[in-house]
Amino acid sequence: MKFYMTPGSCSTGIHILLEEAGLVFEAHILNLPRGDHLAPEYLAINPHGTIPTLLRDDGTALCDFVSIAIWLAEAYPRRKLLPPPGETRDAALAMLEFCTRHIHGDAFRRVFTPERFTSAQGLEAVKAEGVQMAAAAFDSVSLDLNGKPFVTGEFSIADAALFYVEFWGVKIGMTLPPNLLAHYERMKARPAVRQVLAEEGYR
Repeated sequence: MKFYMTPGSCSTGIHILLEEAGLVFEAHILNLPRGDHLAPEYLAINPHGTIPTLLRDDGTALCDFVSIAIWLAEAYPRRKLLPPPGETRDAALAMLEFCTRHIHGDAFRRVFTPERFTSAQGLEAVKAEGVQMAAAAFDSVSLDLNGKPFVTGEFSIADAALFYVEFWGVKIGMTLPPNLLAHYERMKARPAVRQVLAEEGYR
């Protein structure tokens, strides 16, 4: 398999899942500021020009965090990346969706690319709005985590999604609520996460 990624981005979460699953893959680094994601050879694989992308052994590509995470969990069930069908699995998928769509898509997109939402005169206001949205979401997730080491009690794909938005929060100077901070530190202690952070240049 070939994995197209950018260090420190949402693809870090998929990188963690690939390592947790013990899979062999080729990592291809895309430099977003340089426009690697818009190069014709990459668009031939992922016409959306987004990351992450996982090119599977059969030549088909998965081009977003959610589809890759769920496929990894279902393709390698022995790794227990997703709980069996039932209430706990539903909770994991709901958190996966909340992290990728709301905390990432609604909140942090305002922080990192405010120009998508307003004119240049309002960029700082948009960034501040994004931080406020992320903080409110983090407070909500912290309540859900109360008394649990991971989202569903045991590590799952939801924790990889939660980790990358926690990572972003820490990097921009946010103070994570206690339960979220404990989750973040617990994730950093996992061997696969330590390896990924080292490989991506974060020690």
